Amino acid sequence: MISLPKSAFVQSVVQVASRGNLTSHGFDLSAFKPIVNRPPLSLSCFSLQKCVAKNNTNVFTSLAGLTQTRFSHTDLKVPDFSEYRRDQTKPPNARTVDSEIERKLTSYLLLGAGAVASVYSAKAIIRGTISNLSFAADALAISKVEIKLDDIPEGRNVTVSWRGKPLFVKHRTDEEIEIEQAVDISQLRDPQTDAERAINPKFLILVGVCTHLGCIPIANTGDYPGGYFCPCHGSHYDGSGRIRKGPAPLNLEVPTYEYITDTTVVVG
Repeated sequence: MISLPKSAFVQSVVQVASRGNLTSHGFDLSAFKPIVNRPPLSLSCFSLQKCVAKNNTNVFTSLAGLTQTRFSHTDLKVPDFSEYRRDQTKPPNARTVDSEIERKLTSYLLLGAGAVASVYSAKAIIRGTISNLSFAADALAISKVEIKLDDIPEGRNVTVSWRGKPLFVKHRTDEEIEIEQAVDISQLRDPQTDAERAINPKFLILVGVCTHLGCIPIANTGDYPGGYFCPCHGSHYDGSGRIRKGPAPLNLEVPTYEYITDTTVVVG
C-alpha cells in the first residue's frame, strides 16, 4: 500500500472517491458510436465489377472427407436497386401507373429542353459557317464596276477588269447589229438571239473568258466580222459572242448588269 504524505497541499488536491461516486461521475460510453469504416456504395458498372471475384474458385475434397454443401445462403446480400429508383416507386404499396405521367413528364421536359438547345446551337454553327464562307460587304462592293459608255468610240472594244476577269465592252456599229440580228439561231451550237445577249443593241458586254479552257479571246479578229477569236485552240465567236467554230461548247458569258442612265451601266 502506498501512503501519501499528510500535507495540506496534497490533501487539498487528492480527493478520495467511493466506487459509487466513480460510477455516477464517470463517462457515458453509450453516447459514443463505434467508428466503423463502411465500404463505399457501389452504384456504377465499374464499381460493381470490382466486387466480383476475379480469381478461380477452388474446392478441395478427399475420399475420407465430406464436401460442404450449403442449403441456406443467409450471408449473401440481395441486390438492392433503391438508389436507381424514383422516389414515387420506392414504397412497396405504390403503383407505378399512378406516377407514370409525372415521371414521363420530367423525362420529356428534359428531352425537349435538350432538343431546343441543340437546335439553337446548330443554328448558330451553321450561320457562323455560312457567314465565314460568304463574301464580305467590302468584297461585294468591289465586285461591281461602273462603266461610262459614252467614252467608248463606235466600233471599238474596251477591256475592263471585273472580279479578276477581263470584261469586254463593245460599241457596235449599225451594220454589225444588222448582221447579228439576221443570224439563224437553228444553226448555232448554243442557240441565243442577239436580243437575249444585249439589252441595248449598241453596246455588247461579255466576260472575256473562252468557254473551252478559260483562255482570253482577241476582239475584232477571227472568221466573223466584229467577232472574237481564241488563238489557243481556234474557237471563233461572232459579233454577239456566240460560238460559231472551234472546240468551245458555249457562247461567251453575259454578266449581270443594269443601266443607271442611258450612258452608264453597272456590272455585277
